[in-house]
Amino acid sequence: MSAVYLIGAGPGDPGLLTLRGKALLERADVIVYDYLASDALLAHARPDAERVYVGKKAGLHALPQEEINRLLVAKAREGKTVARLKGGDPYIFGRGGEEAEALIDAGIPFEEVPGVTSTIAGPAYAGIPLTHRDFASSVTLITGHERPDKPGSVHNWEALAASANTLVFVMGMKNLPDISANLIRAGLAPDTPAALVHWGTTARHRSLVSTLEKLPAEATAKGFVNPSVIIVGRVALLHDRLNWFERRPLFGRAVVVTRAREQASGLASRLEELGAEVIQFPTIEIAPLPEYAEVDAAARELETWDWIVFTSANGVDAFWKRLAAVGRDSRAFGRARVAAIGPATAAALAARGIRADLVPESYVAESVAEGLCRTDEMRGRRVLIPRARQARDVLPEALTRAGAEARVLPVYETVPAAGRQDEVLAAIEAGRLFCVTFGSSSTVHNFFARIPAEKLKEHPEVQLACIGPVTARTLEGYGLACRIMPAEYTVPALAEAVAAAGREVRP
Repeated sequence: MSAVYLIGAGPGDPGLLTLRGKALLERADVIVYDYLASDALLAHARPDAERVYVGKKAGLHALPQEEINRLLVAKAREGKTVARLKGGDPYIFGRGGEEAEALIDAGIPFEEVPGVTSTIAGPAYAGIPLTHRDFASSVTLITGHERPDKPGSVHNWEALAASANTLVFVMGMKNLPDISANLIRAGLAPDTPAALVHWGTTARHRSLVSTLEKLPAEATAKGFVNPSVIIVGRVALLHDRLNWFERRPLFGRAVVVTRAREQASGLASRLEELGAEVIQFPTIEIAPLPEYAEVDAAARELETWDWIVFTSANGVDAFWKRLAAVGRDSRAFGRARVAAIGPATAAALAARGIRADLVPESYVAESVAEGLCRTDEMRGRRVLIPRARQARDVLPEALTRAGAEARVLPVYETVPAAGRQDEVLAAIEAGRLFCVTFGSSSTVHNFFARIPAEKLKEHPEVQLACIGPVTARTLEGYGLACRIMPAEYTVPALAEAVAAAGREVRP
């Protein structure tokens, strides 16, 4: 049965979406989403789900509200499950009530899924609790821009000024001078603490604390615009003491992640937790092979190999798909021993019931070869290496020199991905780009196929981070030095090394 779900997307941090909201996004046929709904939330949608952008921000509507209402009704009448994704909470200045009424009038079943509202979350991330026993025992939420056709203001400024509580204005930056003047005229002291939070909870989060009288001028001087929340009240005094979000080591800094989309989520998520604005710039994509006859044949004779060496988690994933395609599972490995290039690859094997017999201390191909030679007499041994079609030949060449029969088995290939050159170049020119991370030599080559190396040479303040020495040597080939490299050549260690560099240079 078709229905429309009015889902609160939260204030911007995708981690604040409710579990109910996520479940509904995953099953929706159509997603109708707003300007303030995080793009990351669309990743929860089915690949075949229809996506309709109806973005609204002050003074600019992609689609008028009446047409949004008609769209929701029309899609539901087509028999589709519709997720209406709205920034914050649908019923807190989100016109969710109007949309619900339109659905009721049309006889369309609906459900409202509450979201974390920016009126609470933005100040909370800036260290401003809206209530506190020492400062305020109540909160008033107020629209900062009233409907143009309203006859005069509906706000009782005298009552607001006399309430001695916390006042929170939403989308009121255009009217901030009037808000300040009206409250002072109504009796609120000019030196009442007041604050702004811009794009609260997101990588673009900024805050400003001042007084009610001075706030409009300081907001203009520092470029504060919508979407910003205005907080008036003594709770703003807690900003400097409780401001946890802006103290993250990478807060306010942009970091480019060049890994393939299939691999990027772990690194991107960790960097975001550390406060970074992550620009995902996948230089390669994992692509299937045109045909799998060779892989399938190998999958049918796994027990004939002495060693099977996996050099990436992608290789594990791709090989297991073919293993299943020929009707086999982990038992097919039989007596064969298994090596993994590093802990992430070993974890991918463990998830499939295979414990790696060898994981070298240093996670590079050279170390795998050395470890195999120390663990076993390789002369006459048969070694199968499922990997990407495009990869270094260090490992098979070293094993061949040791007397082994080493066979490279391509199980997937990498292809250049569509980049976001304009976004990266803009971040460089604006001085926002702190670091570019490289997870392999191929990401280096593909990155500089889109971004001129000379551009980074002109901006030495941009730090370049490599997962290990092989990738660093590739970077040096472009005349650029690796400034950040973890002691352990893993993605988690790379993220922590970037964070450590952020702490060192933070003013």
